[in-house]
Amino acid sequence: MIYVGFYTVKTGINSPSIPKVRLMVYAQNTSVSTIQTRMEIERTLNRYGADGFAYAAQGDMATVIFGMESRRIRFVLTLPDPEEFRYTNHSPPRERSQKAREDSYDQACRQKWRALLLVIKAKLEAIESGISTLEEEFLANIVLPDNTTAGDWMIPQIGEAYRTGEMPPMLPAVGGQRRAIALPPA
Repeated sequence: MIYVGFYTVKTGINSPSIPKVRLMVYAQNTSVSTIQTRMEIERTLNRYGADGFAYAAQGDMATVIFGMESRRIRFVLTLPDPEEFRYTNHSPPRERSQKAREDSYDQACRQKWRALLLVIKAKLEAIESGISTLEEEFLANIVLPDNTTAGDWMIPQIGEAYRTGEMPPMLPAVGGQRRAIALPPA
């Protein structure tokens, strides 16, 4: 459940109050295990027509990969650092017991997995409802032939374009040559 609360902030002596939005973390109190959520992600993907599913984890990273409409889609989930849960959020912070650390860490991992499930379901439903296409919804997560994602390739270029005010070069030609693909005349 997402809770949206509103509060006001005075911006000056005679300024009107401006509403600000405060969001609470989605599924912050979930009791659904990460294993159950991964299984639900796989079932959801199958229900929407995915033709493959894989999951891997190492250290603080987990990866979900699936195939759909001749595309490979990859989500990399950064899991919290267990050391983040060593101390409480009280003032002054107090050291937690080992059990309390593990419980807090597990809760944070469950929350991350539930949020990923929510994102995947929302994107798949938008596609199913005709609101958008697979490419529009999953563009940043589409795996390219060199095993990077479109987001890996595009995000730095977007930042550079905003910084310089200039568009990056077009996609390189097939074969790795650094020349732009010619577009047909309009």
